[in-house]
Amino acid sequence: MSVSQLRPNMDHMQERVDLAAAFRWTARLNLHEGVANHFSLAVNEAGTKFLMNPNQMHFSRIKASDLIEMDANDTDSMVGVDADPTAWGLHGGIHRHCPHARCAMHVHSIHATVLASLADSRLPPIDQNCATFFNRYVIDDGYNGLAFEDEGERCARLFDDPKKKVMIMGNHGVMIIGDTVAETFNRLYYFERAAETYIRALQTGQPLRVLPDEVAEKTAQEIEDYPEQDLRHLAELKSILDEEGSNYAS
Repeated sequence: MSVSQLRPNMDHMQERVDLAAAFRWTARLNLHEGVANHFSLAVNEAGTKFLMNPNQMHFSRIKASDLIEMDANDTDSMVGVDADPTAWGLHGGIHRHCPHARCAMHVHSIHATVLASLADSRLPPIDQNCATFFNRYVIDDGYNGLAFEDEGERCARLFDDPKKKVMIMGNHGVMIIGDTVAETFNRLYYFERAAETYIRALQTGQPLRVLPDEVAEKTAQEIEDYPEQDLRHLAELKSILDEEGSNYAS
């Protein structure tokens, strides 16, 4: 084995560190599902080359150097790496067809998946977190099995409106996209919180207090314009990991 094969891949190291931190915190918040979910991050200008977690590696163990680099336009990039074929199908499709999706995070988190399992998977703006996503998600109601290449292509084409950065994947889970790891993880975190609020509100059996459309849109825009919350959120999480002596950045 050559020296280069023994040495961890250090290309795009800052991106790797951010993504590894997101994996660690997703596991800590129990938003993952065993070893079945995937995150990816584009690392070239066209958005077609991307970092992704190795096949069936637990999020709580992923380090920056563990991430594999794939090319959405080259099926040979699957050769010689431990890549999940469903992750390739889903994330390859997104990075091939959605240049605005620099980062993509797919999970089967409990409350988002409950929402995705309802006959009506809309998320009404019943609080500030829910209002964040007003008119900013798409619902996929065409689930057709595991996300191999054809299914991944179909899902990717639903992200045709750059304003809509959440896909509620009917009978499946959720896909979040964004420009950076920080932005995408922040959106993932708040979508799960919003879904939990809505599901718990439904469980009361009481009428919902739904915000007027104009207030919901105003709130969503204000949150989008709020400065640096996503950057500071991720920076704080990395600081906690660093203080704990985590090896995520190695």
